[in-house]
Amino acid sequence: MTTDSTTQFYHHGRFRLSGGVLPDAVTAYRTYGDLGNPCIVFPTCYGGRLDSQDYMIGKDKALDPSKYFIITLALFSNGESSSPSNTPAPHGGPYFPAVSYEDNIRAQYAVLTEALNVKKAFSVIGFSMGGQQAYYWPVMYPDFVERFIVICGSARTSPHNKCFLEGPKAALIASNDFDGGHYTKDPQFGIRAFARAYSAWAYGQTWFRAHGYLMGGLYSSLEDFLRAEWEGGFLGTWDANDILTLLHTWQTGDVSLISKSSGSDDGFVNSLAGIKAQGLIMPCKTDLYFPPEDSEIEVSLMKKNAKLVVIDSVWGHMAGGGNNPADNEFIKAQVRQFLQEV
Repeated sequence: MTTDSTTQFYHHGRFRLSGGVLPDAVTAYRTYGDLGNPCIVFPTCYGGRLDSQDYMIGKDKALDPSKYFIITLALFSNGESSSPSNTPAPHGGPYFPAVSYEDNIRAQYAVLTEALNVKKAFSVIGFSMGGQQAYYWPVMYPDFVERFIVICGSARTSPHNKCFLEGPKAALIASNDFDGGHYTKDPQFGIRAFARAYSAWAYGQTWFRAHGYLMGGLYSSLEDFLRAEWEGGFLGTWDANDILTLLHTWQTGDVSLISKSSGSDDGFVNSLAGIKAQGLIMPCKTDLYFPPEDSEIEVSLMKKNAKLVVIDSVWGHMAGGGNNPADNEFIKAQVRQFLQEV
């Protein structure tokens, strides 16, 4: 059967999260291609919606829907799946439960196995938070996942990464119009401050030095870029409580938390060593969130089940998110080669 890419919604019913229970949790998803083809799972990232996944899906792109059955899944709190912004009282807004990556993967697994009757994932692929989810899949469901591809992500959110996220988070929470999450209209001051505090981390220093923020003439200055690209990218598009709940998921990422090792270093080593699926790990040379040094360590722990391919780009973290043709082509070539390997 051939499917289209309209958004569908799977109702889990009563669903337990790390911070509580939702009486009717919902996962939003889209499918591309024929259900009879090998299945590729492609979850969203921070700031990502289902339509933002299209940069990798197409006959001339990394994921060809004529060869694969591709499922994109929206993270809880992205505004499409269950989120503070779309959940009714008493669980909406600032009362929405905390969500872990493990919660998301359990929900996604239910969509695949119960709604779509998928028996095996040929590969899981993701960028950023999507890459972190790609790490979780083979740890949680080792006999279900055959391959996984991590683009600018990690198996555990580092202390430095957590510290970076505290900056934009504090800027949003401290704003007068955020009102402890009880705002009745967009907290513009808080969201604008969040966006500006976040912006410098997304690209490499060389990119800024080369005036990459002018985007080939699209913007007239750094200020123009910050106002239009970053403030404009969040204002009217992202709910503040959604932003913070999703950020908490990111900050608490650690595959060793799945086992009884409680996030210990030994547990982390054992979790990665136990991965049976073949992995392709693709950090960017200038990524300030997930630096390649972290990926080198993680690959070394996976007993030759994973290979490291560094994206040589000045675009920093954004190199992995479909933002420029050269990086897109490099990633496409590596992904296609990996998916064709026996």
